[in-house]
Amino acid sequence: MPQKLLLALCFTLLLAGCRQSKSTPAATVAPSGPVTTYPIRARIVSVKDASVLLDHEAIPGFMEAMTMSYKLKDPSIISELHPGDRITGTLLVTKDADGFNTVLLDKIVVIAQAKPDYKPAVQYHVPQAGDSVPDFKLVNQSARTLQLSQFQGKVLLVTFIYTRCPLAEFCPRMSQNFVEIDQALSADPALYAHTHLLSISFDPSYDTPQVLRTYGESYTHKRGPQAFQHWDFAAPQQDDLAALTQFFNVGITPGESKTLNHSLSTVLIGKDGRIVAWYPNNDWKPADVVTQIRQSAA
Repeated sequence: MPQKLLLALCFTLLLAGCRQSKSTPAATVAPSGPVTTYPIRARIVSVKDASVLLDHEAIPGFMEAMTMSYKLKDPSIISELHPGDRITGTLLVTKDADGFNTVLLDKIVVIAQAKPDYKPAVQYHVPQAGDSVPDFKLVNQSARTLQLSQFQGKVLLVTFIYTRCPLAEFCPRMSQNFVEIDQALSADPALYAHTHLLSISFDPSYDTPQVLRTYGESYTHKRGPQAFQHWDFAAPQQDDLAALTQFFNVGITPGESKTLNHSLSTVLIGKDGRIVAWYPNNDWKPADVVTQIRQSAA
């Protein structure tokens, strides 16, 4: 029997632990020196020792698409990875004095198993175009209760973040993308009036209204009521968190030093309260989303 469940299915599956093994698991490898992080999407070709051979997509700012072997930061999870599995993850890249890169693969998310070998404890919903969005309740940066239904009649763009996220390519990147989208939409007053942005925290115990207000003002670059006329920052009650994250396919597990390991999810919702598009990663471009927003608002 497993000592602790390694995978939590959200169609994506977050690697959060390891199963019992007959052999002693290898020690976690710690990067040395400053670390640069890069998101990676790939198919596992083969698994050997503490490494996986990946057929991966292009990694912006790092390398082109290719087939390459990567060492695991946590080798103990190797038994949970199989050829044919499709994954996302984070590359931890350090550069030595001679300019050579040391690369470790961390925060693996299995988005499709080649050979499912367990029954998931939780079934997550995979957002599809046309899906009707439940009327979830949230509390925003002004301590006011929001319901998703109140945005019907407008095109709503939703993303998921938590304010303590330390990885530049995850929550901060989503928030900066929203800054660009908000600015682009504001150039067209008619379109601006028929759209809204919503950043939802999945860390409600820490991300109180005051914390969300401070975080939000740092991105909207405004103060007072005008800061949030077009962009709300909100969090669900703790009791509603599981249903919300499961519907929008946001997998979350505890990380180190009070951080959270999580998948990404950004959703475009039409005027009728139905999903128009789902972006499950961080490689989408704000300009492309603005184009879809214009089409949905037309």
